[in-house]
Amino acid sequence: MAIVRWTPDRHWMTLQEEMNRLFDDFSGPSKSSDDIVWAPRVDISETSGDIVVRAELPGVTPDSIHVDISNNNLTIQGEKTKDNGVEGENYYRVERIYGKFMRSFSLPSRVKADAVKARYKDGVLEVSIPKAEEAKPREIKVEVE
Repeated sequence: MAIVRWTPDRHWMTLQEEMNRLFDDFSGPSKSSDDIVWAPRVDISETSGDIVVRAELPGVTPDSIHVDISNNNLTIQGEKTKDNGVEGENYYRVERIYGKFMRSFSLPSRVKADAVKARYKDGVLEVSIPKAEEAKPREIKVEVE
């Protein structure tokens, strides 16, 4: 039996998440502009020298992905186009999302915008953003007198 820490608001947060999901399913994904249809899921991690952003973009061609860094903000945008399919094909269900997407993030520290690397493999975009030298942790040597 696992011991679970009791959080009084946990049930309300779960209810709020379910309500948000219900309204998203009913009205479609939330939009920041009329053109944006969906927002890819991302993981953002940090090492001692880099900030790494991984975005799930299955079915998106690398040519349609645009990565931009300005004013310490990273923006990933592009478009996923629908494949034509087979002539005379009738759909029973369409759950995959097509159209324009965009995600934008404030970066937590100073970065070297001119040294950013982005690569796309197996439906995952990985953006590696090197930190500026002043943002990297430094070890201070203690002198003995």
